Amino acid sequence: MIDLKSVSLIYQDHGKEVFACKEIDLGVQPGEFLGILGPSGSGKSSLLYVMSGLKVPTKGSVEWLNRDLGKMGDQERADIRLREFGFVFQYPFLIGYLTALENVLLAFPAEDRRADAEKFLIELGLQDQMHRYPYQMSGGQKQRVCVARALLGSPKVVFADEPTAALDHKSGRAVMDLLIQNRGQGALVVVTHDPVMLEGADRIIRMEDGEIKN
Repeated sequence: MIDLKSVSLIYQDHGKEVFACKEIDLGVQPGEFLGILGPSGSGKSSLLYVMSGLKVPTKGSVEWLNRDLGKMGDQERADIRLREFGFVFQYPFLIGYLTALENVLLAFPAEDRRADAEKFLIELGLQDQMHRYPYQMSGGQKQRVCVARALLGSPKVVFADEPTAALDHKSGRAVMDLLIQNRGQGALVVVTHDPVMLEGADRIIRMEDGEIKN
């Protein structure tokens, strides 16, 4: 499904090369729950960005269904992220002047997806928050809105970058359970520093200094 071959992501720091990811070989299978574990600065988020086409590797290739993301134009990669991927990040990115429902529907024609969006919000316990604005919701509620948005459209892969880091343990566990239970047949890739949040993962890889250390 996703196939990384000798992938490196290199930054320049005052003329010196810094490896955010170094010579990574990794595959993700359909339906797999993959956990990427490591401390801050280990390269785990950089790996997720490369896997999902948010960044293009400096070296190596990332293939999505046998298509090289690095050889695509920006618009083609953006279309794949919109149609086939879902994203949840550490802090909920919601538009302040849109309601929870409108934020979920942001990337989809409302008339086509409204019923599905409402169903997800109800399943996520947000039936009373559907027409509220972000400033009227708690951090956990806003993150659940982001989960609903990520899952709408049945993406083939959901990428979650520290989705529970800004939440208390109970809210974090609830968000992880919702991602796991509602991903359908899609793969789930979760980056975290907290191994407790990867309970139930099919596979966990550990990152250190930009490399996989398993």
